[in-house]
This record gives sequence, structure tokens and C-alpha cells, in this order.
Amino acid sequence: MRRISTFFAALLLLAATVPGIAHAAALSSRTHLFYYPWYGNSGGTYRHWDQGGHTPPADIGANFYPSLGPYDSGDFPGAVEQHMRWIEQSGAGVIVYSWWGQGSYEDGLAAGVLEAAARHGIKVAWHLEPYSGRTASSTVADIGYLTSRYGASPAFYREGGRGAFYVFESLRTTDWTALDQVRSSAIVLAQTTDTSKVAHFGGMYTYDAIAGATAPGWRDASAYCDANGLVWAPSVGPGYNDDRAVPGNTTPTLGRDDGATYDREWQNALSSNADWVSVTSFNEWHEGSIIEPARSSPPSSAYETFAGAYGTSGAASETAYLDRTRYWAAQLGGPPPASVNLAQGKAVSASGSQGGFPPGNAVDGNASSYWESTNNAFPQTLTVDLGSAVTVGRVVLKLPPSWGSRTQAISVNGGAAAGYVFDPAGGNSVTITVPPTSQRYLKLTFTGNTGWPAGQASEVEAYAS
Repeated sequence: MRRISTFFAALLLLAATVPGIAHAAALSSRTHLFYYPWYGNSGGTYRHWDQGGHTPPADIGANFYPSLGPYDSGDFPGAVEQHMRWIEQSGAGVIVYSWWGQGSYEDGLAAGVLEAAARHGIKVAWHLEPYSGRTASSTVADIGYLTSRYGASPAFYREGGRGAFYVFESLRTTDWTALDQVRSSAIVLAQTTDTSKVAHFGGMYTYDAIAGATAPGWRDASAYCDANGLVWAPSVGPGYNDDRAVPGNTTPTLGRDDGATYDREWQNALSSNADWVSVTSFNEWHEGSIIEPARSSPPSSAYETFAGAYGTSGAASETAYLDRTRYWAAQLGGPPPASVNLAQGKAVSASGSQGGFPPGNAVDGNASSYWESTNNAFPQTLTVDLGSAVTVGRVVLKLPPSWGSRTQAISVNGGAAAGYVFDPAGGNSVTITVPPTSQRYLKLTFTGNTGWPAGQASEVEAYAS
């Protein structure tokens, strides 16, 4: 990392030496998720879910349907608590809270979201939206207000002692000289790649997931930030579709392509030497840019699902983009945390399989489904494509917990084969420690099985250590 590498290294050292903060240390402070607290569901009255003339709960203004249904952003013990668990799962350490001015609906919910975030080691930055009458001077006042009102929260995000404030549609205002008043206490980011528009800002971001697919202007913006001590926070997204929320719109749709779009945008961001990567979005449902889980069986065929994302299906698809975010957040913030299963949801192939027991069953997160190779034809191989070269030091193999004991002879990536006992008393799970090496493919070779004349695996998990 360029301009804030020393600070980030200090954070890692602190996390490693101070008791009680290891929980938060696994999260990437450089990965920021745009978070929308504007939804309502109280007494049958819905807020935002009815956009585009829809009638919740079954009919909402979004092309995907939330796993939680049309929730209330003020449901702190329910929806918000679940959001924080999911954000933790994503590996992102910061949410960028959509804020519409002092006394707004979103302002009224901020304290509750900060409390929930703090319980999960998640930090909160601020997305200053273009409310009516917003000016450079009012933005300075808003930064002072937010810092004064919420700055004591342990969830209030600071980088080098300064809070972070993203200004959406910053080009609506032409003179931002007033921001000079808060340069010492706030990092204020402009939404643009036009380097002539950021004279008084502390950084740049892009927000637009459609543009992120091709990254126009990112090379110049990154170089400018590097040369001028600014934060470069390009935005990435899994796709875009607002057809149900904005009927008759002319905005292009950006297809998810089973996750390839999201991967391409992350690759663009990393290759641009990003300081932070801002993700559009955790839950902007109207624009179909969400990584928040979408129901795999929505109320009607009018809705899309995440089926097929990274080779997943069913319940595993609902969280596929959370899991992929964790993978990319680890690439951005250093080596993957030890708790991240690098194999889940990845592409997988086998030398052979029985009908009904395909190789994808071994990485779908379901211990009851399994892959089974062709019978009586050892050796058999199962190969997981981890997506890019990552360090693997530990492999965990599982069989369905209801099965009886058996021993399989297995080698990992060409190493010596050994017999591994799968015992139901131990959860039918074995752990194989391998020399930590950077590799893209995890190849298991099965040369025998005392319980069945084929190689078998219900789950293949890979970890950094």
C-alpha cells in the first residue's frame, strides 16, 4: 500500500499484541461497503420498498428479493444485527453509512447502527448524500455534527485520527474551498475521476459499478492521488439492474455473469493501486448492486437470484457475494485470515463422478451433499480452482456426519499419499497440514477407500494456516 502503509502496518501490530481485539483484526479496514439505512416496515407501512409503484411485501421495487424480506432499517436486534453478522462474514471492516442530513430518517437510526457495528468490530464511515440545500459550508457543518454526535462511538471510523466522509455527487457544487477548514480532522472524498475537481478534497472515489467494469480514468486518478497524498478509493460492484425500481428507465443493465463482473472490477481496483476499495453496495436493493443475501426462492419469477454465482446453487448462492468479498478483501489487506475457507463456492472439477454426486457438492458448504468419483477406477482426482494464487497451509476434508468410519488414501498437490481415517465420533472430518505455498489450484488424488470403491468428499476446505 502506498500512502497509508505505515499506519496499516501499525494497526496489524496493534491487533496482534493487544488482547480483546483479535475479533476485529480479521476484518479489512481498507474494504468499505456502501450501506443504506433508509428502509422501513412498520405497521404495514413500507419505506423505499414500494419504489416504482410496487406493493410490498411480495412486490418490491428491486430486481432481487432480500433473504430477510422487506425489512426495517430500524430493526436493530433483527435485521441490523443480521447485517453486521453478514458484513463480518464478508471480511469488510468498514460500512459507509448513507446519511441525508441532520434530523433525517437516516440520522435518527445512526446511533443504533453504530452500536450494532461496534459489537462486531465493524467501523462506520459516512456517505454524505445530496440532500436539498447541501453546500460546501453545510458539508463542513455536517462533518462537525457527525463527529461531535457520534465520534465517541468505538465504531466511528478514523484513519490516522481523521474520520472518513464520502461526498456523493460532489460535482453538483463547484467551489469546495470550505473543506480546507476540516482537512486536519477529516478525509473527505469526492465522487469523480476528474483530477481538476478535487483541489480541496482528501481523496477520490467513483461509486458507479457500471463504470467500474471498464475503469475509465482510474489510472490517471490513482497517479494523481499518489502524487498529491490523497486517498484513492475506487468503487466496485457485482452488477446493476434498476428496472423494477425505475420503470421505463434507460440506464444500462450490468449483468453479474455468475460473479465474473465482480471479480473483474476487483481486479481493476487492485491493479489501480487502491488505498481503499469501496463496494457498491451492501444493500442498495433498488439498483440491484447488492452483496447482501438475496433469496434463492423469491415470491415470484419476477425476481432474479444469485444462482450460479461462483458455481453455487440454493442457499450457498445467497451468501456467495459475501464470501467472494472476503476473498478480495484479503487480497487487498494482506494474506487471508486463517478463518477464511478459500475453497468454498469455487470452481471444481474431477476426473470422474457418479450421477447425482457432482464435484460441486464438495465446495457448496453443505456437509450432507457429497462428491463421489467413478467406482473401481483409482486413482481419482478432485481439483479446486481457488481463483488466483493464494497461500494454503491447511486442508480440511469432510464426509457426511451420518456415515460410518472409513479410511481414504489421499495426496495433496502431488505430495505423498497417506491414509486418513474419517471417524463419525470426530465429525467425519480430517485435517491435512501442508507446507504453506502460494497456488491457484488445490488437487486431491484419491488412491483408495476402505468404505467404498470410490473417492468421496462432502466438503473440501482450504485455509491459509
